[in-house]
Amino acid sequence: MLVPIVTLVLGITIGVLVIVWLERGISAGIQQRIGPEYAGPLGILQALADGTKLLLKENFIPSTGDTRLFSIGPSIAVISIFLSYSVIPFGDHLVLADLSIGVFFFWIAISSIAPVGLLMSGYGSNNKYSFLGGLRASAQSISYEIPLALCVLSISLRVIR
Repeated sequence: MLVPIVTLVLGITIGVLVIVWLERGISAGIQQRIGPEYAGPLGILQALADGTKLLLKENFIPSTGDTRLFSIGPSIAVISIFLSYSVIPFGDHLVLADLSIGVFFFWIAISSIAPVGLLMSGYGSNNKYSFLGGLRASAQSISYEIPLALCVLSISLRVIR
């Protein structure tokens, strides 16, 4: 029963890791610098090294900022992305959340919360550069969502006809 879910999640995870690995190698070639080839064979373990570094980093909360906004912002961004997986049908009768509303509109609504979390983190630091970084990350996230939503909507309309 869990095999389709595990297969899908592992497939997506491996796909993302390969895309990040290719992007780093191509960027290194374009910028004429050394890429991530020293972490394991051909740099395959670079993502594991990045994750370990992220987990072991010092948790720094600015003393002059709003600690609640600064701490809750990343949680909101991550939770909204995980909630968007709840509408994916993993099998014939295996759906995590059977919603009576349109799956597409639920997915768009949930995934649109992530930029708010990014903006909250930047604003909560009480630093103008961090706030500008949060604005930039939010704008980048929104700019990726709009074409994807339009593409999915146009495909949906073609299927309906």
